[in-house]
Amino acid sequence: MKSAIATVIAALLLTSCASTGNPPARSEQGPGWYTVKRSDTLYSIAWRYGLDYHQLAQWNQFNVNEPIHPGQRLRLLKSHSRSAGASPSVSSKSSTGSGTGAGSSSSKSTSKSKTTSATGGESATMQNPSKWIWPTAGKPLNTFLASKLDRRGVNIAGKQGQPVLAVADGKVVYSGNGLAGYGNLIIIKHSNTYLSAYAYCRERLVEDGMAVKAGKLVARMGQKDNVAMLHFEIRRNGKPVDPLKYLPKQ
Repeated sequence: MKSAIATVIAALLLTSCASTGNPPARSEQGPGWYTVKRSDTLYSIAWRYGLDYHQLAQWNQFNVNEPIHPGQRLRLLKSHSRSAGASPSVSSKSSTGSGTGAGSSSSKSTSKSKTTSATGGESATMQNPSKWIWPTAGKPLNTFLASKLDRRGVNIAGKQGQPVLAVADGKVVYSGNGLAGYGNLIIIKHSNTYLSAYAYCRERLVEDGMAVKAGKLVARMGQKDNVAMLHFEIRRNGKPVDPLKYLPKQ
């Protein structure tokens, strides 16, 4: 009889422990997460996955102007759980500001400031381009089709080494060769809405952070599959759009 009672008590204790134990640690592995590599920038990662860089920064609780670091884990999907989407530092700040009165007001102010910094923090002087120019001389080799990876822009035929120009005023936010399928790639931010990209370059002539004017020489044309060309893209809020709708008619 005593043995049976002891067995029941042990089972109850185990059930209680299971129900009151701490939840498992948040996983930062597998689909939906990305490990930052040495040559990455916020913009190149957003470009790789077809995301708006504003959203990517917001999902990971940092300002778009904050640097990212090799080995850092970034969320690529919007979190459906408030606690899962917050970093440890954000969670601790929220818990310390959960009082009433002045403390509550301060917490709300901090929260508002954090939301603003996660999506803003950029120069208010950057405007959407009112005029675009062609990035290089040549005829398009394809038509735009967003559903096809190799047609999310236009391939412009030319000669190896010919000039590649910035299509509008902006800032270089990526200059490297870390994105598979793009070769030597340059990404220029023209406003909070528009980015342009120049791929398959033989030579990159600008670095991250450089301000450029429309017509600035940024690269030399390279080749793809033994054909001299420039692959050119424009993205609006992270999504590819048809460059021929923005460039002047030839």
